[in-house]
Amino acid sequence: MKRAPHFSESQAALFDIDESLADTPSNGREQPSYLRDHRARLRERFIVGGADALPDYELLELVLFRAIPRQDVKPLARRLLETFSDFNGVVSAPASRLREIKGAGESVVTELKIVEAAAHRLARSRVLRKQVVSSWDALLEYCQTAMAHKDIEQFRILFLDRKNVIIADEAQARGTVDHVPVYPREVVKRALELNASALILVHNHPSGDPTPSQADIDMTAQIQLAAEALGITLHDHLVIGKSRELSFRSNGLL
Repeated sequence: MKRAPHFSESQAALFDIDESLADTPSNGREQPSYLRDHRARLRERFIVGGADALPDYELLELVLFRAIPRQDVKPLARRLLETFSDFNGVVSAPASRLREIKGAGESVVTELKIVEAAAHRLARSRVLRKQVVSSWDALLEYCQTAMAHKDIEQFRILFLDRKNVIIADEAQARGTVDHVPVYPREVVKRALELNASALILVHNHPSGDPTPSQADIDMTAQIQLAAEALGITLHDHLVIGKSRELSFRSNGLL
C-alpha cells in the first residue's frame, strides 16, 4: 500500500520550486526581458550591498516580487508608499487598510505581514533575557518597531527580575486611537504571578506625538503607588511616537 505523503513533506514541496521558474507565466510565454532583468539587478544589488543599497521603493519591490511573480510591481509599490509614507509604514499597516490599495491582494498582504512579524521577532529577541542597562538602545528600537505605526493605542509591560533582566514582555490592553484602558491592580497582579521585581510601562500614541496626556500621568502614578506597596519598582514609562519616544524618568515625570 502506497504511503500518503506526510504533512511536513507536502509543505516542503511548496518551497522546492525554483524561483526562476515562478517568473514564467502559466501560458508558457516568458516574462518580458525588461522585468526579468530589473528583478535580477535588484536582487544582485541587495545581495552585494545589503538593504542600505536600496531605497524604500526598491526594497518594497523585492518583497512584492514573491507575492506577484509575473507582473511589474512598481505601480503597486508606489501606491503603497504614497499611502503609508515609508517602508516601515507599509509593512506595519493594518491588513484591512492594505487591502484597500488597488493591487494588494491576499498574497501581498500575507507577504508584508510576514516581513513585519520577522522584524518584530528579531527586535524582541535582542531585549528578552537581557539586562536593561546593557540593551537600552535595543529596547527602544524594539518598542519603535512593535508600536510606532499602530493605528490604535496599545499598552505593554516589560517585567524585570532582581538583576534588571527582562523576563517577559506582554501586551496588556488595546484601546482606541487616543485611549487605552489600564487597571493598576491587574498590572501588579501579573507582576506577582511572574515574580517580577520591576516594571517598564510602554504605550504608543497613534497621533505621532509622544507627549503624555494628564490621563497618562495619573495612570502612571496609580501604578507606581500600587507597585511600591508590594515592593515592585517602576523603572520608567515610555510613550512611543512615530519617530521618537518620551521617557517619564528622563523628563522628571517619575
